[in-house]
Amino acid sequence: MDADTGNWTLGNYVEVFTRNFYLRGLKNTLFVGLLGTIGACLVGIPLAFFTARFHLWGRTWISTLAILVLVAPPFIGAYAWIMMLGSNGFITNFFERLGIDIPTIYGAHGIILVFTLKFFPFVFLMTQTALMAVNKSFEDAADNLGCTPWQRFVKITLPLVFPAISTGAIICFVLSIADFGTPAILGRGFRTLSTIAFAAYRSELGGLPTMAVTVSMIMIAISMLALLAQRRILARRRYASSLTNLPIKMHLTGWKNIAVHLFCHGAVLIAMLPNLVVVYTSFLKTNGPVFVGGFGLESYARMWRQAPEAIGNSFLFAFSAVVLITIFSAFISYVIVRRETRAAGAIDFLMMVPYLVPGVVMAIGFVTTFRTGFLSGMGAAWLLILLYFIRRLPYGVRSTTSSLRQVKPSMEEAAINLGAPPLTAFLKVTLPLILPGLVVGSLMSFITAINELSGTLIIYDSGTLTMPVSIYLAVLDGEFGLAAALSTVLLLCTGACVFAVFRFAENRESSFL
Repeated sequence: MDADTGNWTLGNYVEVFTRNFYLRGLKNTLFVGLLGTIGACLVGIPLAFFTARFHLWGRTWISTLAILVLVAPPFIGAYAWIMMLGSNGFITNFFERLGIDIPTIYGAHGIILVFTLKFFPFVFLMTQTALMAVNKSFEDAADNLGCTPWQRFVKITLPLVFPAISTGAIICFVLSIADFGTPAILGRGFRTLSTIAFAAYRSELGGLPTMAVTVSMIMIAISMLALLAQRRILARRRYASSLTNLPIKMHLTGWKNIAVHLFCHGAVLIAMLPNLVVVYTSFLKTNGPVFVGGFGLESYARMWRQAPEAIGNSFLFAFSAVVLITIFSAFISYVIVRRETRAAGAIDFLMMVPYLVPGVVMAIGFVTTFRTGFLSGMGAAWLLILLYFIRRLPYGVRSTTSSLRQVKPSMEEAAINLGAPPLTAFLKVTLPLILPGLVVGSLMSFITAINELSGTLIIYDSGTLTMPVSIYLAVLDGEFGLAAALSTVLLLCTGACVFAVFRFAENRESSFL
């Protein structure tokens, strides 16, 4: 729509694809998205192969750290890298004292580094699961025909697990182009579509957010095209095999054993390093925004003085959304699994839409929908709860659906035959049986909801400040001690939820994908 007249027009799209400002943002988005995805694959694939095919010390530790990296907020990683490799980072200062100038973390290379270390667990966990289910006969045949281990890996193993690799890569790519916090914190003039959409929305406040919505639609189109490209590639070949003669883990010796252990543990420790730096920084002694040496709890004292409302809001909004997610997940999953109809299939497909749509895009849509016309009047708090509910509902539905598929319908039918109404049979028989899946889905929804930044930045006002927004604003203001304390609280909440998921989930790794 034309921002001035309100008439229908294609002029907004013409402007996006002709102005250098928007074209540069599009190129930047594709550049960091593709290279971040390639980096995630270069780390995740070998990590998956080594942990799936060899006996490694601390394999559970490696998977646990990878999951913690996965669920930690990406903007916290970006902020932590500033503490290490920023203009005044301790690694930067260390090399400066040695007379060595190293590049800072700001710019495209820093964004790609954060994306690589943040999103490689998707590729790692999915590929690891697929590698453990490959029929060993194919690889044995390649050995018998004279293939070297590298040829066998490239020509046999990789093609067999390509569906898992491509799925993990697509998730990395979609999340990379949707990420707002990392480019906003590390960009320093390097703009992506997410930061351009946010800036356009802020400049169009009070009128129609035409350019913000136009850029948002392009982001959605890129995500959908990536998904369609993956499906088209997978449709050309068959990848199925019988789940027999599964691979046997081998023991490595000598330098190979040392090298593999160093790579696996080093990869997850480097990825986890930003979170450790954040926790360490939160206990450094400060005087206002300045670190003065030594250790102290000043940052936490400032946090409780300046941001108690943000902490309370984060828990309130996330918990309220999770209550709705838990209720709706149970009934939506029942419809998807137990009703073989087109409507159920359509619901199953639509459940993935909130997962693919970037947070900035969905938040702009919510504001455009619920603050104009006959739907206007909804406050920021209710909008945030609704946003968290819709964006994180796929986690609850996916987890509950998996549990419900393992429950035989005959158990419900037996209760109905004994005189129980269908709703009573569901509440007293089915619900207790799918409770572990429901709890896991709710916990995953809570983890992602309490860490939501991009959508919250669009909607929040002075009374609905949350911890992620407070961290983002503190980093922009140079208040690194306060940001570290808030980030540590978020990380502790995330870690507690991950521990709870481990207690309830039968397959720990798959619960986070």
